[in-house]
Amino acid sequence: MPLKSPLIRRSSFGRSQINKLALAACWVVLQAGTAVAGSVQVLVQDKAGRSLQDAIVFLESADASRARQTGKPLAGVEIQQVGRQFEPRVVVVPQGTAIQFPNRDNVRHHVYSFSPAKNFELKLYSGTPANPVVFDKSGIAVLGCNIHDHMVAWVVVVDTPYYGKTAGTGRVILPQVPAGSYRLRVWHPDLPVGAPALDRALAVEVADTPVTIRFDSL
Repeated sequence: MPLKSPLIRRSSFGRSQINKLALAACWVVLQAGTAVAGSVQVLVQDKAGRSLQDAIVFLESADASRARQTGKPLAGVEIQQVGRQFEPRVVVVPQGTAIQFPNRDNVRHHVYSFSPAKNFELKLYSGTPANPVVFDKSGIAVLGCNIHDHMVAWVVVVDTPYYGKTAGTGRVILPQVPAGSYRLRVWHPDLPVGAPALDRALAVEVADTPVTIRFDSL
């Protein structure tokens, strides 16, 4: 019997230590779970170092594609016709997004795209068409008006939830991007027709990730 007490005490001590270690491990996991994402802060410039507005920035990966597929398409997107122009001239949306094309001019427009990403026509109309256009394939759709040749706009359709458009400062922030390896793609409407987006590898960490992109051709 005297031999049993030390064994019991050692066994109890061991279980106590194991419980403490288990709790500590759970705390580490929980802490890691709250810090798995950071922001990607991108500055886009031309070859002279001037800020570029309306540059489209997005991150691609297999995980990003899966995240896009499980999310909801963007809602309430419009490209209006006003002052015989498209406004805005550039939009970026995830696949599956429906876009309305309200005509707020006092003349009729005929909106079309013959791009592989989306081929459609909204024949001569006023007001807002009954059905929006669903952009369900990634790529760049160039929009025009069959009546007013000077009108042009672009819809960039992406297979990722991590995207944005630069402001007048040339900057855009992509928030809550999970840490991992991505392809960073950057495109601008002033690039030559058919020119691909700039493409580079990007490792996103838990901390914020600053990136500067310079287009030598702009």
